[in-house]
Amino acid sequence: MNYHVVIPAAGQGKRMNAGMNKQFIELEGIPVIIHTLRVFERDDFCQGIVLVINDQEREQFVHMLHRFEIKKVKSLVSGGEERQQSVYNGLKAVNGNHIVLIHDGARPFVTMKKIHELVRVTKETGAAVLAVPVKDTMKQVIDGQVEKTVDRSSLWAVQTPQAFSMPLIIDAHERAKKEQFIGTDDASLVERIGHRVVVVEGEYTNIKLTTQEDLLFAEAILRARGDR
Repeated sequence: MNYHVVIPAAGQGKRMNAGMNKQFIELEGIPVIIHTLRVFERDDFCQGIVLVINDQEREQFVHMLHRFEIKKVKSLVSGGEERQQSVYNGLKAVNGNHIVLIHDGARPFVTMKKIHELVRVTKETGAAVLAVPVKDTMKQVIDGQVEKTVDRSSLWAVQTPQAFSMPLIIDAHERAKKEQFIGTDDASLVERIGHRVVVVEGEYTNIKLTTQEDLLFAEAILRARGDR
């Protein structure tokens, strides 16, 4: 059940309009990235964290890790121009043929229960993602007009972590790099080389903080959970 995790945290999150890296936004006095890191810090199965950062923010990250006593971060790796490049840089800093999770730094509410389910399935299949069934009616829209209503029964909203055997995800990234392919997520890189990706049902509270409105939901989740 042991695993390593790569957490990209180099993006500036322009849609948040916070005037800073959204990882530094505080929820109940604690930066978002620390909420995220604490989940893995407290998990005995997590053998190490690779944090991918903007080099200009290295000092801030080092200070936060020390202040909040995050000890499992093994490497602070420089990010690339695209998230995909940042993840690849992080993967290269993971030693050995482990199961590796790739998780958004701004997704602080994933639970250990779901992480463990994901790792168990990945150990059996080589590739798995957390996702939840779409609840809303889905419509295809072109130029502001509805083209058709899409059957939502087979639609799932994919989350992170996404988990893979280390050789598989490295191969997928290297082939994408060679062929100059940019995927929508890491699982899409694995899918394109013909490997099956299994879905593990996640939780709707595992939200990614992207806009100011998401911060309202985040505060509500924290209040509902109490002491995490």
